[in-house]
Order: sequence, then structure tokens, then C-alpha cells
Amino acid sequence: MSIVFGPIPSRRLGKSLGINNIPPKTCSYSCVYCQVGLTTNMATERRTFYNPENIFKEVKRKVDEAISRKQSVDYLSFVPDGEPILDLNLGKEISLLKQIEIPIAVFTNASLIWRDDVKEDLLKGDFVSLKVDAVSEDLWRRINKPYKNLKLDCVLEGIADFVEEFKGKVASETMLIDGINSGDECERIAEFLKNLKRLDKAYLTVPTRPPAEKWVKPASEESINAAFQVFSEGLGSKRVECLIGYEGNAFAFLGKLEEDLLSIIAVQPMREEAVREFLKKANADWKIIEKLLQEGKLRELEYEGNKYYMKNNS
Repeated sequence: MSIVFGPIPSRRLGKSLGINNIPPKTCSYSCVYCQVGLTTNMATERRTFYNPENIFKEVKRKVDEAISRKQSVDYLSFVPDGEPILDLNLGKEISLLKQIEIPIAVFTNASLIWRDDVKEDLLKGDFVSLKVDAVSEDLWRRINKPYKNLKLDCVLEGIADFVEEFKGKVASETMLIDGINSGDECERIAEFLKNLKRLDKAYLTVPTRPPAEKWVKPASEESINAAFQVFSEGLGSKRVECLIGYEGNAFAFLGKLEEDLLSIIAVQPMREEAVREFLKKANADWKIIEKLLQEGKLRELEYEGNKYYMKNNS
């Protein structure tokens, strides 16, 4: 498995080189909307997964390849198909990657942020995104399906403590699901975020790729607008942003078609149009996709009227 993927288009960070520092579907949550499927390895104990030096070398190689092909890299992003803070060596990896002199982002569900060792690792980053889909116990368990030993009050207290101490840019991310966490819950989330000492951005998102559970649908435009108004009232409209559109097809090809494609879609399933654009950059045709489907390396899914291709980990 390739640990590094991209650069890929990021609606938050420009061009992001992704770091997949966790084995497939290893997470402390099993979110109903997860784009890489249900969690098969639920965990809250931190472990060593990969050698930090190897991660550094692989990232450096990919950055050099991107530069040689005149591809920009705005951030090095820990955004795996699992929860990055389960990696015991996360802090060591961030320290090593600082040598490359590109800002480092971590996208986390914040489930273990109450732990001192996790907080210390995250404090080394330049941008940290924290998941806040619910602040009510019943909805948190329904949406995020956390590991049995986790406690919501610890998570929320941990977020507040971290934000107060963090010197980089910090954002929250709230996934709006049709009929689940709108209305009163949005008001509770906005109140929680308003009371944080500092928050650079509060992102409101909706599922844009096939979710882990088929019943999950994006919130309606009316619900999204209402949530935006509620968040803006508490935080100010300049600090609230809706990420509900398609991020585009600007996925970078770095010379190894199958490796580049599979490493991206292991974490971020691609729309058919994005795959076709990617193949065009590689001077390849659709036969490679047919081959990967036949070999069981890819699967084809449909969601909200679009076809998606994702890595087959089953």
C-alpha cells in the first residue's frame, strides 16, 4: 500500500499531499457517512503502524516528484482511511516532516484529544481540523458510532483545552445529515463552538460520496441554510463556510498510473469524470479501470446521481 497520495484538490487547503498513516478502516468511530465504508477495526489504543523514517522518505519523494512535474503542494495532510491520532508516532512524523518546510495539516475526529500525548502531537501541526457532528450523547452515538469506552464530555472538554493552547489554524467540521442533526442540535453545536477560546473556521459539510450506510442523505438546502444562519449568529459569518460543492477533478498524476490512482481512491473515492480526467493526464484509456474492476481492486458505486470508484478492501 502506498502511504502517500496526491496531490489532491482540497476545498480547505488548496493542493494537498495526503498521508495515509493508518491501516484501512482502523478508527475509533464508525461514522454512518464515512466515504471509505464501515470501520472494521475499532480501536482507541494508540499503536505503531509504520516506520516514521519511511513515511518521511516517501513524502519527500512524492514532493520532489510533484515539483519536477510543476505540481504545487500547499499542505502535507494526515487524512488517512482511519483515525490519524491512533498512530503512536504521529508527533515524531510531524517533527520529521517539518524539514520539508511545507505546512502540515491533521484531520481528526478528536475522539482522543483529551489525552495529553495526543494533544502534544497535534500541537505540532500547522492546521488541525476537528470533527463536531453532535454535542448530544444520543446523536453522537447515532452519527459517529464511537468505540464503547469513549465519553462525549471528555471529547468536548479535550477540544476546548486543545483550542486554547494551539498556536496554528484550527477548524471544526460538522457533517449535516438529512433529518438527523439539524434544528436544535445545530444550535447546541454552534453554542459549543462559540464558547471555544478560538476557532478560525467552522465548516458545514454534507455527504458528497457514497456513505457507509445507505440511508444517509445530505441535508436539504433549507436545512443547510438554516444551519449557516445559526452558526453565523454565534460565530460571525466570516468564520463559517459551507463545503457542499464538488471539489473538482484536479488530481495530480505523478507518473505511476495504478499506484497513484489506487493510493488516492483508498482514501477519497473519485467521481467518474475525475477518473477520466486523471486517465487523460496519464495518456491512458478506460481499459485500465475495467482491468482493475475485473481484478477486484476497484469497486463502482452510485450516489446522488453520480458514479464513484473506490478501492476494494474487502
